[in-house]
Amino acid sequence: MDHGKIQRVLCIYTKLLGGYLVNKAEEAQNFGVNERTIQRDIDDIRNFMDSDMENTGIVNSVVYDHKEKGYRLERIYQLKLTNGEILAICKILLDSRALRKEEMSGILDKLISCCVPEKNQKLVKELIRNEEFHYVEPRHKTKFLDLMWEIGQAVRNCQCIVMDYMRTKDKTVVRRKVHPVAIMFSEYYFYLTAFIDDKEVQKDFDVINDSFPTIYRIDRIKSLQVSEERFHIPYSSRFEEGEFRKRVQFMYGGKLQKIKFRYFGSDIDAVLDRLPTAKILENDRGIYTVSAEVFGKGIEMWLRSQGEMIKILE
Repeated sequence: MDHGKIQRVLCIYTKLLGGYLVNKAEEAQNFGVNERTIQRDIDDIRNFMDSDMENTGIVNSVVYDHKEKGYRLERIYQLKLTNGEILAICKILLDSRALRKEEMSGILDKLISCCVPEKNQKLVKELIRNEEFHYVEPRHKTKFLDLMWEIGQAVRNCQCIVMDYMRTKDKTVVRRKVHPVAIMFSEYYFYLTAFIDDKEVQKDFDVINDSFPTIYRIDRIKSLQVSEERFHIPYSSRFEEGEFRKRVQFMYGGKLQKIKFRYFGSDIDAVLDRLPTAKILENDRGIYTVSAEVFGKGIEMWLRSQGEMIKILE
């Protein structure tokens, strides 16, 4: 840059930072140049902001205000994700297989365009392109994101829900009135966890008045109405999904129980990651005796899937 251009670009940049509107015709007249030169200056400022974003984490954008007929600075948001973090999130989303293909592609595009510098967006898209192309959407093919948000609002406001729900075992649609307490995700599906507000229905379940709620797949909810009726759960009795998640496998309901088994495999860390409540009781030359507190019948599925690597003790 020559001295004149440096001063001109810095003046325009300072004006934008100060919240002032930059009009190309006015700036061209002030500096004795044509409007194309001012446009190149603005493009240089945009390029600088894109590169500076990676260092400062602040996303600024020079936008054209059609109403005011000039350029202004717009701070969009504070960048909190690195390129590596974005890539990891995209990979996790694709592996979840939780959404219809068009929904998944839309979310990935928005995520990359919002959180990745423009010069790196093509690279990130190339790194996930093959997996996105071969993405297999869930078989239910249900649109439920708006429904899930509605449920989330009911959870936040402690409002009762009346829903028509298709049961897994016989595909029968039943009506349930529930107190929603959380939304959770596990193995391809989103779930509503809720306490049933019907004594006649409750008596058919394994544990009556249990401290853990019933689990419903959100994509199986055929209709839902959020009631004005509110419920109250004392703070000391509140449902803590984090503690629940530590003890549940495949989101299968059932009783809280303790298990004990011997593990003959080569990677005990995989077991401890799968069962966050697990404790190693004994290590006999690489053969581990493990105990864990678990909730529901899903643990039986996992134990059987391990074959000869696990022997159940109790």
